[in-house]
Parts: sequence; structure tokens; C-alpha cells
Amino acid sequence: MGNVLFLILSILLGGLVIGALGRLVVPGPNPIGFWWTVACGVGGALVGGIVARLLFSNPAAHWLVTLVIEVVVAAFLVALVSKGRRRQNA
Repeated sequence: MGNVLFLILSILLGGLVIGALGRLVVPGPNPIGFWWTVACGVGGALVGGIVARLLFSNPAAHWLVTLVIEVVVAAFLVALVSKGRRRQNA
């Protein structure tokens, strides 16, 4: 039970960090909340990790490139969600 809770918390914390970095990359206001930021970060980490795995046989050896790929994917997701949220509010 403790391992599962640690895994969930680490995924959420990692998603928050990757999502926050993704929000910093996207210029202008980002009308998304905390949970959307975490969701974009988790999505960016998953997709970026898959891309890094396809590029490198050992992504951990290229952790900086993997991190950049994850942040770029998260920034794309943040921009996509922000655009959708702006349309809803307009």
C-alpha cells in the first residue's frame, strides 16, 4: 500500500513540475488551474518519455534531453488546453 501511494504522489509531483515548466514556456496568460497543469505535466512526461525511449535505448543516460522533450510536450498540451479554455470563457 505504501509503495502505491508513493508512486501516485511521485507521479503527481512530477506532473506538477513538468506542467509548471511547460506553463513557463508558453507565452501569455494560461487560464488553466492547478489540476490541468498537473494533467498536462503527467501527459507531457508520459508522451515525452515514450518519445525519448524511441530515440534512445536508455533514456536515463540522456536525462536532460528526455526532460526537455517532456517539457516541450507539456508546453504543447498547456497551449492546447489554454486555447480551449479561452474559447469557453469568450
